[in-house]
Amino acid sequence: SAMAPGKKITARIKRTLPVRGPQAPTLSELMRWYCLNTNTHGCRRIVVSRGRLRRFIWILLTLSAVGLILWQCAELLLNYYSASVSVTVQFQKLPFPAVTICNINPYKYSSMKDYLSELDKETKKALETFYGFSEGKSKVRRSAGDWNETESHFFNQIPLLKFEDFSRTATDLRSGRKRKIEGSVFHKDSSIVNSGDSNDIIGFQLCDANNSSECALYTFSSGVNAIQEWYKLHYMNIMAQIPLETKEELSYSADDLLLTCFFDGLSCDKRHFTRFHHPLHGNCYTFNSGENGTILSTSTGGSEYGLQVVLYIDEADYNPFLVTSTGAKIIVHDQDEYPFIEDIGTEIETAAATSIGMHFTRSRKLSKPYSDCTETGADIPVENLYNKSYSLQICLHSCFQKAMVESCGCAQYTQPLPAGAEYCNYKKNPNWMYCYYKLHEKFVKEQLGCQQICKDACSFKEWALTTSIAQWPSIVSEDWMLRVLSWDKGQKINKLNKTDLANLMVFYKDLNERFISENPTNTIVILLSNFGGQLGLWMSCSVVCVIEIVEVFFIDSLSIVMRRQWQKAKKWWNDRKREGSGKPQVGDVERQGHDNPVCIDEDLPTFNTALRLPLPQESHLPRTPPPNYSTLRLETAFTEQLPDTLEAGQH
Repeated sequence: SAMAPGKKITARIKRTLPVRGPQAPTLSELMRWYCLNTNTHGCRRIVVSRGRLRRFIWILLTLSAVGLILWQCAELLLNYYSASVSVTVQFQKLPFPAVTICNINPYKYSSMKDYLSELDKETKKALETFYGFSEGKSKVRRSAGDWNETESHFFNQIPLLKFEDFSRTATDLRSGRKRKIEGSVFHKDSSIVNSGDSNDIIGFQLCDANNSSECALYTFSSGVNAIQEWYKLHYMNIMAQIPLETKEELSYSADDLLLTCFFDGLSCDKRHFTRFHHPLHGNCYTFNSGENGTILSTSTGGSEYGLQVVLYIDEADYNPFLVTSTGAKIIVHDQDEYPFIEDIGTEIETAAATSIGMHFTRSRKLSKPYSDCTETGADIPVENLYNKSYSLQICLHSCFQKAMVESCGCAQYTQPLPAGAEYCNYKKNPNWMYCYYKLHEKFVKEQLGCQQICKDACSFKEWALTTSIAQWPSIVSEDWMLRVLSWDKGQKINKLNKTDLANLMVFYKDLNERFISENPTNTIVILLSNFGGQLGLWMSCSVVCVIEIVEVFFIDSLSIVMRRQWQKAKKWWNDRKREGSGKPQVGDVERQGHDNPVCIDEDLPTFNTALRLPLPQESHLPRTPPPNYSTLRLETAFTEQLPDTLEAGQH
C-alpha cells in the first residue's frame, strides 16, 4: 500500500538524521552523547581531551570525585539519625517527690513467732550442730493445729548441709549423718573465702520433685549467707500462705513507726502518709504519694524546708535470722513510679541524724530511630503487674514473674500476682523452689529473653541524693529529748533507747531543675543541603544533573539494552521461521548509529535535537541569506525532492 506523504517525509528525515541521546542504539554512543552534553565538566573533558595522558588524568580525577561524593553522602546518611544532648537549667518552684519509708525488719518478731516457731527451731539446731552455738534450753512456743507439722516435713526434705574439703560428702544437720550428694554445684558467692583453717562449706540441695535424680546443690563460702538464704527460702513459703490483711496487722502501723513529722516548716502527721505493703519489708509509708490528687511542693531549698521525721525502729522486736542490720530504708521517687526499695533503697542508721540533699533532673531521649527506648511501654509485649508508669525494672520483674507462672505453675512471693495466679508454697507447689532457682539462673544469664524484650523509658525523672550523717541525739541533749519522746509515745513504751530512734531529713539542696534532652542533629533540609554541597564541590553538579544521571544511566541505558535484546530475539525468530519455510536467508548487515532501523519509530526528533542537525557532507556551510521567504526549500537538507510532494506542489 502507498505510504501517505506526511509519513514518507517523517521516514526520510529519520533515515537521514543522526540519532542521539535516548534514541542512541548502543551504550557507547549514549555515553559519548552524555559526556558531550552534561553539565558535569569532568565527563566532557574525558571526551574532548587530546592525548592519552590527559584523558587518563581526567578519568582518574572524575572517578576520584565520584568516589568522594559517594563516601561523603554515605557518611551523611549514617549520621542522619544522630542526636545531640542539651542541658537546660532553670530556677523554679519544684514539686516535692514521694518519699517511701520502711523499717528494715518487715514484721514484729513477737507477732510472727506463732508462724515461725518451727523454722526458728530448725535454724537454731543448725547453728548448734555446725558452730556449737546454743542459747540454752529456751522453750519454743508452738501454735495450735498442724501448721508446724507440715512445715517440718519440708524442712526434712531441704535441710542445711555441711561439706568438708570441697567434697561431695555432706553432713545433714538433722540426722548428723554423712551422705553423698549428687547434682550440679552452684556457688552463690563470687569467691570462696574461708575463715581460719576451716574448709567447711554450708549449703543446701534442691531436687526436682518429679525427677529425684535432677538436683542442684547451692553452696556458700560464708555460713552466715548460707543460713540466711536457707531461712529466707522457707520464710517465703510461710508468708505466701498468710492472707494480706493478717500480714498488715503483723507489721508496723504508722503510729508505731512515726514519732514526729515536719514539712516545709509546718507540722505533719500520719494523715500525710499512705500505707504501702511490700512483700519483703512489710508495711511501708509514703509521704506525698499524691493519692488524694494533691502533690506538695517547696519554694525554698535547705534542710529546714524539707521533710523531717523521727522514726521508732524498735530493735528489740527484730527477727534475728531474717535481718542482720538495724534501721530504716527510704527511697525517693516520683508519684507515678513504683518504689523498688529492695533494689535501690537507702538505709538510715539509728542513733544518728541522716540528711539527704536532692538535685532534681528530668531526662528525655529520642525514640526510634534515634534510640531503642519506649515512650509508654505499650509497645513492649510484657504485662505491667505493678499498676504504675512503665520503667525498665517493672518490665524485668513482670517478665520474670510471667515466666515463673508459665514454668512453675505459681508466682514468686516478692512480686505482684498476675491475674489468675497464686503465690508458690510447699503445700500446693512442692517443686517450686527447684523450678525457681533454675529459672532465676536463666534470668541472670539472660537466657529468658527479658533483657532483650525490655527497653529503657524515653523520659524519666531522677533525684540525685547526697547523704550526710551526724550523731544524734547529742550527749548533752540526749536525756531530755528521750524523755520528751517517751512522753509523746504514751503508755506503749516505758523508756526509749537512742538505738531505737532514727532522725531523717530529706530536702532540696537547691531549686535548680536540670532538663537533659536529646535533639536531632540533622533534618531533611540540612541533609539535602549537605548533599548539594558535596555534589557542587566535587562535580559542579545540581539536582537537575542528578536527574540527568538517573535518566541516562538507568532509564536510557536499560532501554537500549532491552531494545538490543528484543532485536536479537526477533532476528532469531525470523531466522527460525525462514529455516522452517525453506526460503533462502537474505544477508542482513547489522547497522550501527543513525543507519540502524531499530531507531525508527513514530516519534519526531526533539526541538533541541533538530537545532543540532548536521548538514550533508557535500553541502557548504550555511550563510545568512536576505529575508526572501520564497527561497526556503528543503534542498539544503535533502538532495532530492519526493515525487508525491512535487505533484502536490504543482496542484
